[in-house]
Amino acid sequence: MTEETTPETAHPRTESHDPAVPEAYAAFMRTGWGDRELDLPPHPITAPAAERRATLAGMFPGERLVLPAGAFKPRANDTDYRFRADTAHTYFCGNQTSDAVLVIDDGEAVLYARPRSDRDTDEFFRDRRYGELWAGRRPSLGELSASLGLEVRHVDELEGALSASGKTRVHRGVSATVDGLTAPDESLDDDFARVISEMRLIKDDWEVGELQAACDATTLGFEDSVKEWDAVIEHGERWLEGTFFRRARAMGNDIGYDSIVAGGRHATTLHWIDNTGRITPGELALLDMGVEGRNLYTADVTRTLPVSGTYSSLQRELYELVLKAQQAGIDAIRPGVPFLAAHDAAMQVLAHALGDMGLLPVPAEEALDPDSRVYARWTLHGTSHMLGMDVHDCGRAAPEAYKEGTLAEGMVLTVEPGLYFQEDDLLVPEELRGIGIRIEDDILVTSDGSRNLSDGLPRAAAEVEEWMARLMPGR
Repeated sequence: MTEETTPETAHPRTESHDPAVPEAYAAFMRTGWGDRELDLPPHPITAPAAERRATLAGMFPGERLVLPAGAFKPRANDTDYRFRADTAHTYFCGNQTSDAVLVIDDGEAVLYARPRSDRDTDEFFRDRRYGELWAGRRPSLGELSASLGLEVRHVDELEGALSASGKTRVHRGVSATVDGLTAPDESLDDDFARVISEMRLIKDDWEVGELQAACDATTLGFEDSVKEWDAVIEHGERWLEGTFFRRARAMGNDIGYDSIVAGGRHATTLHWIDNTGRITPGELALLDMGVEGRNLYTADVTRTLPVSGTYSSLQRELYELVLKAQQAGIDAIRPGVPFLAAHDAAMQVLAHALGDMGLLPVPAEEALDPDSRVYARWTLHGTSHMLGMDVHDCGRAAPEAYKEGTLAEGMVLTVEPGLYFQEDDLLVPEELRGIGIRIEDDILVTSDGSRNLSDGLPRAAAEVEEWMARLMPGR
């Protein structure tokens, strides 16, 4: 038996320090319970998910398609991380319960799910992972079926369903149990992963609404952080991280990724997630944070704030340079242009500025040549990635559909140029060392250009200062 499943016939998942359960106690616990239903409303994704499944099945006629939700992952000893269902699984059915598997067999969809246990076993009051009295009430098969609008069977029937003959494609790497029940075919499975990634490239109106809601909640999380600025300066990066997380949990499912809260020189580490440093007046604080909504769509927004509330002249000069690059990237976005158009436009601005600062060893145009890219010493990363249910969405899409492809109406991508001067970089003036600046927004491709979904947060330096002055305590 794997860590992923605990069949109804197995012993409950318990620990060595749990009290003994005499038969008299167990028998008493199995009696005297009433019945009640969960209030599980119809899922808003039901109709579009059915259309997505039909489209997917039409691309693989006569085949069996397997999309697991995944299982709990241990954090330490007998404690698990909070469960988050696999993106592709939820995209095609809406389910967010653990251990479930969506099977589309020759166009017919069945969700194999793990329901709450009956009261004639010990699981409901003893099992630490699945027991209702330990972990909460799971929906019944009927409740899931009514909510999601598709047939739902017990997960114990999954092995039989997957043992039937026929060509099978599996979204692998999500569930060790499912991977073990099916023979891998790398060619089939890789192609399947590509298709389910590429189907998410274009967002429908409901998805755009979910992303907008995530951006709006993220705006509130940034505002919460500035409203607690006195505590931020006292307690440092940890306080900012915790403040934003509170908003993410209150208005969404979680944070979409580990928050990057980088004060001072920490901002030159692109993915600084330790968040253990100080927030010091006179320095900058780079905050890269996003709320993941309850249907798993996430925002991804970065602002670089002056800790004192106003930028110094040098900070302002560098900040406005990054802002100019970001605006060039946003202005480049429209249907039909290469995905890399935003990156190329932003890098034109930054490379020429670095040249004007006397930092480049060659002229800016030479530095921009793909065979050189020496300017990237101070920019480091790409300007854009797709955004959706994953913060780096559609990651298995083919290069010609994504990085080497063209933008289309309904795509959502980030635009996030940055400048990073490491504290030990001897090729830059001393006053630049230890400064990192990034500005990031979430951009929807529209029929005639683009729309900034995260424009609720100010970007211009003067507007950032006014916004902070309005929100900071005692101002």
